[in-house]
Amino acid sequence: MTAAASARQILTRLHEVMASRMHAQGKLDQVVEIIGESLDSEVCSIYLLREGVLELYATRGLNPQAVHVTKLGLGEGLNGIIASNIETLNLAEAKAHPDFLYRPETGEEKFHSFAGVPIVHRERAVGTLCVQHVDPRRYEDVEIEALQTTAMVLSELIANAEMVDEEHALLLGEVDTGPEIIEGLALVKGLGGGQAVFHQPRIQITQVVADDTEAERQRVYRAFDKMRDQIDAMGKEPEFGKGGEHVEVLETYRMFAYDEGWSRRINEAIDSGLTAEAAIERVQQRTRMRMREIDDPLLADRMHDLEDLSNRLLRIVSGQIGTAAGQGLRRDSVLVARNLGPAELLEYDRRRLKGVVLEEGSLTAHMVIVARAMGIPVVGRAKGLLRRISDGDEILVDADNGTVTLRPSPQMREAFDMRFAKTRERQAAYAELRDVEPFTRCGTRITVMMNAGLRDDMSALAMTGADGVGLFRTEFQFLVSSTLPQRDRQTRLYKDVLDAAAGKPVIFRTVDIGGDKAVPYLSSDIAEHDENPALGWRALRLALEREGLMKSQARSLLEAAAGRTLNVMFPMVSEPWEFDTAKLVFDEQLDWLRKQRKPLPEEIRYGAMLEVPALAEVLDELLPRLKFMSIGTNDLTQFLFAADRANPKLAERYDWLSPAILRFLARVVRGTMGHEIDLAVCGEMGGRRLEALALMGIGIRRLSITPASVGPIKELVRKIDLAEITAAMQGWLASPPPDMRAALRHWASEREIDTD
Repeated sequence: MTAAASARQILTRLHEVMASRMHAQGKLDQVVEIIGESLDSEVCSIYLLREGVLELYATRGLNPQAVHVTKLGLGEGLNGIIASNIETLNLAEAKAHPDFLYRPETGEEKFHSFAGVPIVHRERAVGTLCVQHVDPRRYEDVEIEALQTTAMVLSELIANAEMVDEEHALLLGEVDTGPEIIEGLALVKGLGGGQAVFHQPRIQITQVVADDTEAERQRVYRAFDKMRDQIDAMGKEPEFGKGGEHVEVLETYRMFAYDEGWSRRINEAIDSGLTAEAAIERVQQRTRMRMREIDDPLLADRMHDLEDLSNRLLRIVSGQIGTAAGQGLRRDSVLVARNLGPAELLEYDRRRLKGVVLEEGSLTAHMVIVARAMGIPVVGRAKGLLRRISDGDEILVDADNGTVTLRPSPQMREAFDMRFAKTRERQAAYAELRDVEPFTRCGTRITVMMNAGLRDDMSALAMTGADGVGLFRTEFQFLVSSTLPQRDRQTRLYKDVLDAAAGKPVIFRTVDIGGDKAVPYLSSDIAEHDENPALGWRALRLALEREGLMKSQARSLLEAAAGRTLNVMFPMVSEPWEFDTAKLVFDEQLDWLRKQRKPLPEEIRYGAMLEVPALAEVLDELLPRLKFMSIGTNDLTQFLFAADRANPKLAERYDWLSPAILRFLARVVRGTMGHEIDLAVCGEMGGRRLEALALMGIGIRRLSITPASVGPIKELVRKIDLAEITAAMQGWLASPPPDMRAALRHWASEREIDTD
C-alpha cells in the first residue's frame, strides 16, 4: 500500500470518529485502535502535554491501567525526546536507544520495535503518537509517512477539543516585559535598532481533511502558478539590473519554485486526503524535521530556501498573501523571523529596515549575501526569540558582537546610542584616511588590501582606499549555483571585478570548494564520506581532479583580463608539483587563446596560498616560481593545532598570538628573504589591530583583510615604529612571556596605541 493510500484509509476512519458525538476520551481510544489496525501494529499510544508533562492518554496494546498514570517530562524517555526535539524516531530495538526509559506499569517490556512522531500544533509539540511491535524491526517509510500525516490531523482535532494544555505547550511562551539580552551569531556585522516586526503572520489552518481531493489539487496548481509569477517578477526589479551575486541567489531560488519533486510531494499529501493548506504544511513539517538532521550547512540553507517558498505558497493558497513587507514599514524596524529567504528580504523597504534577527540562520545562507549587499546587520541563531518578544517591542541589534537586546531600559538604550555614535565617529575618522597612504612612523609603506568574494564587495575598494584586492574568493559563484557556472558567466564576473578595481591589483584565488563547502553538482564518493572535510578533497585537490572545472575557470580569467595584469593564486598548495600542475592548465589555455588570436593579458603573475604547513618545508623549491604568496591564517591555524575552527569546543583552544603560530610565521618570513616575492597575510588575523601589530613586528608588510578592517589598520600603521615592535617581538619569540597577548597590549598601551 502506498503512503497516500494508507494515510487516506486512516483519515477516512478518523473523520467518522471525530464527527461522532462521543466524548473526547472515547474518541482517542478509538483513534489508537484505528491506527494500530491500519498499520498492523500491536501497540499504538497517544501522549498529550498536560501541566508541562506528557501524559499517556490512550493506548492499544499497553496496560490500560497505565492511562493517565504514566507521565514523562519533556526530554524524558523516547516520547519525551520526540516532543522536546520535535523529531521522528524509528527504532528496531527501542531499549538500545540511550534515552529509553522503562515504565513497568505499561507492560511494554516484551515490545522491541518503536516508531514515534510528534503531534505539532502552532509549531510546538503538544503530544506524541507512537507504535510498537514485538518483533525487532524498523518501520517502513510508508508507515512513518502515514503516522506523520495522522499526527498532523490529530493536532488540529485535539486542539479543537481543547484536550491539550496550551499554556504549557508554549513552554515559557509568555513574553517578558522587561529588558532581556539574547546571544546569537553575527551574520552581517553592524548596529541597528527599531521596533520589532514579525515577518510572517501566523496562518491558521481551519480545515485539514479534504472534501474534494481534485478541487484541492487545482487550488495548489493555481497557487504554484501565482508564486512562480511573483518570483519571476522579482528578477525584473531595478536592484537586479545592477548585477551581483544576489541575482544568482534568486536564480537558485527560482529553481526551487519550479522543482517538480516538491510539487509532487504536496500532491501526494493531497492524495492522502488533506486539504491544500494542510498538504503544504505537512510537507513543510517534513522539511523542518529533515533540517534538524542535516549537518551540511549549505544543504541546510537550501532547505531553508524551500521552507521560505512553502510559506509563500501557503499564504497564497489560503488567501493571506501578505507578509509584513506588504503592509509596509512605518518607522525604523527590526525584522524578526524563524528564518528568512533572500527574495523575502528584498521585498522590504531598506530605508526603514535597520536590522534582522533570526532564530535560525547561518553564515552561508543566501539571505546573508543579500543582507550584506543591502547593508543590513543580521544576527542569527537567537534561540527562543519568537516566544520572548512581542510585535512592536523595541529591539537593539549588535551584530558586531552577535547580541540582541529586547525591550532595553533607558540606560541600555543610552549606552547603545553612545556606542552607535562612537562607531559613526570612528567610521568618519577612518573614512578621512581613505586617500592617506599607510606609512609607519619610521617611513615604511605597509600595503593594506581587502578581501572580497562578491561583485558588490568591490564598491568598498574606493570607500576604504584599500591598495587593491589581495584575495578575491571566486568560489561563491559556484556555491550559489545549482549547476556548474557557465564560462561566459564566470568571464563576465571577473571582468566586472577588474573594471571596478579601476587599475588597482586584484588577486583571484581559484575555486576553493569541497570539504565543508559542498556543491551538489560535484558530488563524489570521496567527498560524501569525508570524515575530516577540512583535510579532505577540496580546493586545488578537487580542481586538479575535475580538470574541466579548472580549464573553464582558467579560460574565463584569461579572457576577462585581456589587456590587463592577471594575478592568479592557487589555494591549499601542499607540494610544488601541485602548483606546477595548476599553472600548466593556465599555460595550455593561454596557448589556445594565442592560437585563436584572442586578446591576452599583458602580464600574468602566479602565486600560492600557504595554508598547509608542509609547504613551509619546501619553500626553497617553490619560491623561484612565484611572484607572490599569501599566508592563509584561518586554515593554517587549524592545521597547526589540529583543531577544527568550526568546532565551538575548540574555538578558544588556540590563539593567533600563540608563540607556535608567530614562530612559524616568522620562519616563513625569513625563508622568503632574498626572493623577489610579495608576501602577504590574508585572513581574519591581519584585520585585528593587536594581531596586525605582532605581524608587522615579525616582518609582514602586506595585509589583505575585510573591508571594514582597512580603516582601523591604516590608522594603526601610522602609530607604529617598526624598529621598536620588531625588537620587542624578537625578544618575546626567543623567550615567550606567559601571556603574549597581555605583553603586546601592555607594550602598545605604554605608547598610547589603541589595540581594540
